Amino acid sequence: MSDNNQLGFDLGDSKKPIKVEIDPEEIRAELHEILSEARGASAGCPWDTRTFQYHKTVFPQMSDWLPEEEAEQLRFEFAKEIKRIEALLAA
Repeated sequence: MSDNNQLGFDLGDSKKPIKVEIDPEEIRAELHEILSEARGASAGCPWDTRTFQYHKTVFPQMSDWLPEEEAEQLRFEFAKEIKRIEALLAA
């Protein structure tokens, strides 16, 4: 037993794998919601700067949980909207 466990702290020293259940329907719904928000932008960015950067990073990663063809299409559509929003911001 490690000293940390003797003190009542479990700092994750065990090598138990973490099992994560991913529901493709939840991922799909969230990606479509983000894409819809992006498409709705007409005068600027629909999110604050931090959220915009987060979506630019996480959206493509989240799409990897979906079938490849669907993921590619969503990434393509999102990238198109990001370019459009960045053009709005630059104007």
